Amino acid sequence: MSGKSLLKGSDATTQGPCRGDIGRRVAARREQLGLTREDVAVRAGSAPGYIQYLEEQTATPGIGFLLRLADALETTVAELTGGTADLPPGSGRAAHHPERVELGLDECRLLLGTHGVGHVAVTTGEGPAILPVDYLIADGEVAFRTTPDARPATAGGNELAFEVDHIDDALHGGWSVQVVGEPHQVTDPETVRRLDEQAYSTPWSGDDSCLWTALTPSHVSGRRITTRYTHHPKP
Repeated sequence: MSGKSLLKGSDATTQGPCRGDIGRRVAARREQLGLTREDVAVRAGSAPGYIQYLEEQTATPGIGFLLRLADALETTVAELTGGTADLPPGSGRAAHHPERVELGLDECRLLLGTHGVGHVAVTTGEGPAILPVDYLIADGEVAFRTTPDARPATAGGNELAFEVDHIDDALHGGWSVQVVGEPHQVTDPETVRRLDEQAYSTPWSGDDSCLWTALTPSHVSGRRITTRYTHHPKP
């Protein structure tokens, strides 16, 4: 594996924030409505301190409180709890004031370490193709698994692109990170063994004959869509 890389330093497991998904959605919806925590607490019959705790920590409120909270935020329990998460990403409406932000290399590294499945775009004799692969970051390279006859595994010597992304319809935002570079098959038995041990799970395809391919990055870029909520004075 490569000794120097744009992704060096991203091998360690990344710890996310303590705030849970419900808290993020509550905070986003509250800001969208221009409400303070005190406003939401009054509407939901709760203490402001609990609203703060719910937004900033991982909490599991009961269904009774969730119903009151959803009503206070003029939304549904399904939206607050991610019950619509099984819908195709991006099926919701875009925010009124979206902003596109280019990500720095450090944040790209961080986000690459949070996923286990990405997409590889490759050009072959049969034309372009985009395929899902399970991956990890090791020794500053993107290492992914495919079956021996898969097109990414036979693309050695040709530059390809690897991408991961995340869309959150409830928060009207998302991000994507792209790595471009030249792939090479991992054949050293010790390196293969180490990658197998570091992998979060067995291959998603269920094929034990999967091979590791490592992508040495020549270019890393990322972008994030965020929302700037406009607050209006309450009448």
